[in-house]
Amino acid sequence: MSAAFRKAAKARQRPHRERAQPAARTKLGLLEKKKDYRLRAHDYHKKQNALRALQKKALDKNPDEFYFKMIRAEVKDGVHVIKQPKDEVTPEQVKLMRTQDIKYVEMKRLAEAKKIERLKAELHLLDAAGSGPGRHLFFVDTEREAQEFDIATHLDTVPELVDRVYNRPTIAMLQRETVKGPTDPAHLKKLAQQRKNQYDLLRQRIEREKAMFVITQKIQTRKDLLDKTHKVKVKKETATRPAIYKFKFQRKR
Repeated sequence: MSAAFRKAAKARQRPHRERAQPAARTKLGLLEKKKDYRLRAHDYHKKQNALRALQKKALDKNPDEFYFKMIRAEVKDGVHVIKQPKDEVTPEQVKLMRTQDIKYVEMKRLAEAKKIERLKAELHLLDAAGSGPGRHLFFVDTEREAQEFDIATHLDTVPELVDRVYNRPTIAMLQRETVKGPTDPAHLKKLAQQRKNQYDLLRQRIEREKAMFVITQKIQTRKDLLDKTHKVKVKKETATRPAIYKFKFQRKR
């Protein structure tokens, strides 16, 4: 057989291709076929090396060695489980700690409430610029009176003092004596800014006092849950209120 004939016969032969493994069966491992023998051999030797390393580590281990994980771990149903340490605090101790927490938060809340009352007394009848428009309603009988209504005339003051919501003297008072207090625009602007800062501080303290009140309620709720009385949650806990539970009624002797 000539070389040309063998070459032509080889060209007519179809290449042999092995069937690919279905994707659904890849989890079952490598197929017993020719092209996978290297992968299977590599996996086998890798596992054998790991076993030899573990055997060597076990032989080199000191039998007198001790560490706390030995008594904190165990094997259950073939699974290595680490034991969780038991809570060494009794329910009575937890209740006492909750009570101390409530007392501390309540003390801070009462201190904040006193500061709020003090600020309110200092800012009584004062209105900060930008703190929200106030409304003063005037009632008339007819539409003509509403069209001809003059605020300065109704309040018996000059038009320049209409916008003032405090210390607004009448015309008779102005005739008897001059306006008391600062009249310089720059000074008035400075006082208005100071007043606005005080109102901002008052608003922050009010929000802080409300937050402490919510914290007190949540701590009290957690303290009540320590009782073994049957309870059912009615509403979930939110940022502005604690969770609401319905406790089973028990008659006390």
